[in-house]
Amino acid sequence: MKIAYAFRRSTVYPFEAGDGWTLQPEPALTSFLQKVNEIGFDGLELGFEVFGGHEATKESVTELQSRLSGSGAPCVSLRAGGVLCTPIIGEKNRDRLFKSIEIAGWLGVKIVNSALSGGERNKTLGPNEPGRAIQPGSSQLASQQDYEITANTLKEAGKRAAHVGADVTVEVHQHAIADNSESTLKLLEMTESPNVFANPDLGNILWHYDDPEESSEKAIVALAPHSRYWHCKNLQRVNVPEHDRSYFLRVPLPDGDIDYRFAINAMVDAGFDGYLALEGANTGDQISKDARSVQYVRQILAEITDGVAVNPT
Repeated sequence: MKIAYAFRRSTVYPFEAGDGWTLQPEPALTSFLQKVNEIGFDGLELGFEVFGGHEATKESVTELQSRLSGSGAPCVSLRAGGVLCTPIIGEKNRDRLFKSIEIAGWLGVKIVNSALSGGERNKTLGPNEPGRAIQPGSSQLASQQDYEITANTLKEAGKRAAHVGADVTVEVHQHAIADNSESTLKLLEMTESPNVFANPDLGNILWHYDDPEESSEKAIVALAPHSRYWHCKNLQRVNVPEHDRSYFLRVPLPDGDIDYRFAINAMVDAGFDGYLALEGANTGDQISKDARSVQYVRQILAEITDGVAVNPT
């Protein structure tokens, strides 16, 4: 199992990032890439916007990849995403997904990850805020047509991905029709593509409703055999039942409510050998926090390899 850096904060002195998911200019970029190597990441997850979005060319993409690879931190997965079953926005996200697959081919990247989440839809359902009892865009509110449209688009995405030697992964995500193990597996079944898999982001299941729809243990055991890429983050949940609300604190992997020792064992037992993509800290000293998470993952993997840990299932 390799570890990718799906960083969520890129503030590096003297630059303060306006968008934490972008790469900084020099000299901050060199400093950042050096730290990525020191921590022990095997590469970066980047969005297609980093490579120029719809204006990206093969020449511009390969030039940036050469720069990253030369620093020991190549782009190893591409982030696309967005709801696919709504008019206008869904069509734009479809085009974004297809362009990301094209860029992945130029990069030689094997994974294009897609979170099928959307924005707020109406005042009745309320805002897209984690920890509420009702969530817009969720599988609970999805129609059969939503699934059919999404599955058809993903099937076409799978065909395009096959042509460039890549796979598409569906991230379990809030405000999306794939927001738990059952809905994600249903969507994969309807898609019927040998190039479309799951990304079992357990953090997003915990982070969704005031009460999680399922336990992390149940979700990872169900999704592990169908996964090709894996977003990992952890949170501490603070429930306020009197108001049907929960609040969440983002923390390094060993410190939150999700048992990643169990989860990593489940993924290894299912034969997963892809990238564990650490969704890094979005506040404070992300370098120090994310280094703790990487050390924790490496320790558990070493225990499994050495035969110290046993599969908790």
